[in-house]
Amino acid sequence: MTRKLAEFIADARFEEIPVEDTRRAVLDWLGSALAGSIEAPAKIVQCLNFGASEEATVFSSRRASAAVAALRNGVASHILEFDDVHKGSTLHAAAPIIPAALAVGEREHASGRAFLLAVAVGYEAAFRIGEAVNPSHYRFWHPTGTVATFGAAAAAGSILHLNADQMVNALGSAGTQAAGLWEFNADGTMSKHLHPGKAAFNGILSADLARAGFTGASRILEGKRGFIAAMSDGAPVFDAEIRGWKIVENCYKLHSCCGHTHTAIDTTLDLRPKIGDRKIAAIEIELYGPGFEIVKEMNPKTPYQAKFSVAYCVAAALEDGCAGLEQFSADRSAILRKTSVRVAEDLTAKYPAAWPARVKITLDDGTVLSGASDYPRGNPENPVSTGELERKFVSLVEPRFGMERARRALDVIHRLEQVEDMAAAFSNL
Repeated sequence: MTRKLAEFIADARFEEIPVEDTRRAVLDWLGSALAGSIEAPAKIVQCLNFGASEEATVFSSRRASAAVAALRNGVASHILEFDDVHKGSTLHAAAPIIPAALAVGEREHASGRAFLLAVAVGYEAAFRIGEAVNPSHYRFWHPTGTVATFGAAAAAGSILHLNADQMVNALGSAGTQAAGLWEFNADGTMSKHLHPGKAAFNGILSADLARAGFTGASRILEGKRGFIAAMSDGAPVFDAEIRGWKIVENCYKLHSCCGHTHTAIDTTLDLRPKIGDRKIAAIEIELYGPGFEIVKEMNPKTPYQAKFSVAYCVAAALEDGCAGLEQFSADRSAILRKTSVRVAEDLTAKYPAAWPARVKITLDDGTVLSGASDYPRGNPENPVSTGELERKFVSLVEPRFGMERARRALDVIHRLEQVEDMAAAFSNL
């Protein structure tokens, strides 16, 4: 399966990709990357001294080598918890893959078409490998750090025009570097932001090594001691005959928090107008098991931990009518004391094809309001328009950098296919 995937990546052509879906992914990524680039975790990584280089853009900082620029932009892209996600692989693809494609694209003076192709093949590799190891992989491993290393290597290798043999080597080196443990979630630490940055860095390193003749495991995916055997349970489900493009399955976030909370948030927002002036007596939330394990915190100690508490996110939706960037610092202890969260086996059976939730709100007069959904807004089954994604982009960029910069960025996105040299595309952002 490693060889089949490598051949697909090496043979892919721009004319085959779903351009609009790929452009939407880049649009959504850029808003999170720009807004996240001024946050504390991004600034820490920007300040580390990796030596001087002018190869590639780093948002809100000086230029750097391609690998370091991808590391820095990858960290920035994942901070606000507003970047995209894919259900089947449980993977945030944009944060690691697009910084890798952009950085190598700038260094190699690639065209906008080559950049878009690299993004599409990077998503393809990551989503397919992620589906092969899920859901068992997700118990310990954060796929945005592990699986996305392959996606970043594929994207970088596409820009470098690696042939199939070289791409096998790039995937081999990527797989042996893939890492990212969920333990960070116990403390709400910055390690989650590091995962996509390091995946982007390692992906570029893997592709550059392969171009130089450095070899990697030829069966890194399916080998007896390869990635799938080591990091998942049971036989992999991997379709080696690739038909179509999985980037069309990409999901976009409308709430600034963990994706496992979004269905419950949307369901709560649907119920909220029915509450009126009545007081809430109790809130019951039901989730699928793997999602529950990530968002079960009932008493978050920090704003970042609150983003991984479905109880807190539902409370924010009830009290403020949204779960945006400003909603995660308030004291919501009163409503949290009325909230319970549990796993429902019938919902777990739907995962990962669906990320379902049920919410029941009991009011002080005995009225019970109930709602359920399998998919939050922003999923292909419950889609948002490109116009809505552009408004989300402006809401992230305009308050921090001004409307003129937001307009310049949108203009680049709209004309990516016409860009002759990616080194100039984002250099003024």
